[in-house]
Formats: sequence, structure tokens, C-alpha cells
Amino acid sequence: MNEHDWLVERFESDRPRLRAVAYRMLGSLAEADDAVQESWIRLSRADVDAVENLSGWLTTIVARVSLNMLKSRKSRREDLVDTTEPGGTHSADVTADPEQEALLADSVGLALLVVLDTLTPAERLAFVLHDMFAVPYEDIAPIVDRTPAAARQLASRARRRVQQAGSGASVEAARSDDAVDGAGRADLVRAFLAASRDGEFEALLAVLDPDIVVRSDQAAVNMSAGAAVSVAAEIRGADAVTRAFLNRVWAPVPALIDGRAGLAWAQNGEPRAVFRFTIAGDRITAIDIQADLAGLDIDLP
Repeated sequence: MNEHDWLVERFESDRPRLRAVAYRMLGSLAEADDAVQESWIRLSRADVDAVENLSGWLTTIVARVSLNMLKSRKSRREDLVDTTEPGGTHSADVTADPEQEALLADSVGLALLVVLDTLTPAERLAFVLHDMFAVPYEDIAPIVDRTPAAARQLASRARRRVQQAGSGASVEAARSDDAVDGAGRADLVRAFLAASRDGEFEALLAVLDPDIVVRSDQAAVNMSAGAAVSVAAEIRGADAVTRAFLNRVWAPVPALIDGRAGLAWAQNGEPRAVFRFTIAGDRITAIDIQADLAGLDIDLP
């Protein structure tokens, strides 16, 4: 595989996430596709050998392109909903997939899109990147030309306005992992397991949302009582969760739990506990450890 083919393959693997970022920024599938295409053009012209984190670099590029498009839209006072010029046809008529548009709209919620459109471009970017895709404020700051503290304030103001508009449920829907494809979920679960087993602190920390919470049901807590590795009822924060799972001598295996990738700990081929993951963007936001398996559909390898 030559360098160009590798670059195309690498970009295509990131395309769904980049499109989701752009859509939440712009509220238009056609404009989101334009932003993603522009990010590809910039990638094809860049010195990728100098880029350490290509996924992060692409997220930054599509965010900047979307921010510029938002600023341009605000200056022209464009409406959120795509419009067709008299006597002409909009490019969305040709390029948009109605099914994909519907799925994206459902994952965000039209009410939330309307609220987001009331925010300034910088507020919208800070809120979308941090609250929906778990991008650190340190990475958001240079995109909006602010300090990390100022970027935090932008997201905080946006969050308050969204909450005041009564769209809290829509925010949770947007952050939910419903839009994460099966392959991406499975890869993230495997990365979590490998980093935990191998004692790779930075690698484990990298896949966790800063505000991650791990909850264990009472059956799991009781099962671990007196064992070499105990299970806490609740652990909060990426640092605490990383330290709790680092270098654990455990042997869960990848499994499908209610049709979604997770982990299961089994004895004699029978599942005894499961680890269910909630994912936003490319970060794990929650892990639920359950030993009460009633009603769960568990498919072991």
C-alpha cells in the first residue's frame, strides 16, 4: 500500500466521527460534508509525518473549518435549515443520504440544534467539542484563539443556555453512544482492556472521558468482597478510574451484551459479571459493572 492509499484509508476510518463533529457544529448534512471534504484537502497537502495524533489533528481541522463556516453564516444571517435558491437546486439534493440525515438528526435532536444556533460560533464549538466529543479545553483553546480557562467559560455559558432552554435530555442524547458504530465501539473496548492488562497508564487514560464514572451493582460489590481485587460501588474521574484498573490481574473477554460490544468475566464458560460501556466520540464516559445478569443477552466468543 502506497502512502496515498494509506492516507485515504486512514481518513475514511475517521470520516464518520468528523462528519458527526461537523454536523453538530453546522446543523446541516450538506455543509458537514463540505467541511469534511475541506479537511481531506488540507490533509492531502499536509506533512503527515510531522503529525503525532492524526485523529486529533483532523478533529481540529474540521472544527476550524466548521467554525469559519459558522462565522460566515452568522454574517450573512443564514437560517439553520438548508434553503434552495429560486430556480436552482441545493447540493444536498444530490449528495445527502436521507437515511443518514435522519439518523444524525435523531442522534442530536432538532430542539438541541435550534438552541445551539442561538450560541455564538465560539460558544458552540467549545460546547460541542467538549460536551459531546470529550475534547480537552487545552485542545479547544487554540481553535477559538482563547486560553484553556476562557474556552472552559465559553462551554460553561453555552451549557447554561442549553439547560435553560430545557434541552438537557437532548444533550444526553447527543452525547450518547447510539451514533458510535459497532467497529469503533469494539476497538475502544479492546483498547481499554489491553491498556489495563499491560499497565499502560497514558494509553488507558487516553480512552477515558475526564468525567468518567464507573458504577458497580450490589451483586458485583458482594462478589468481590474478600477477593484479591475488590470492586467499589462508584469511581469518578479518569485518573481514579485509570489507577483502579491499571495492572489488574483479570481475565474478562470481549463479548456482546444486548448486542453491543463490552466485556464479560466468565467461569467454566458461564458469564458471572459484565462490563457495559457508554461512549461519546472516541472516549469512554461510563462503565457499568453488573453481576446481576437477569434479562441480559450475553454472547461470549
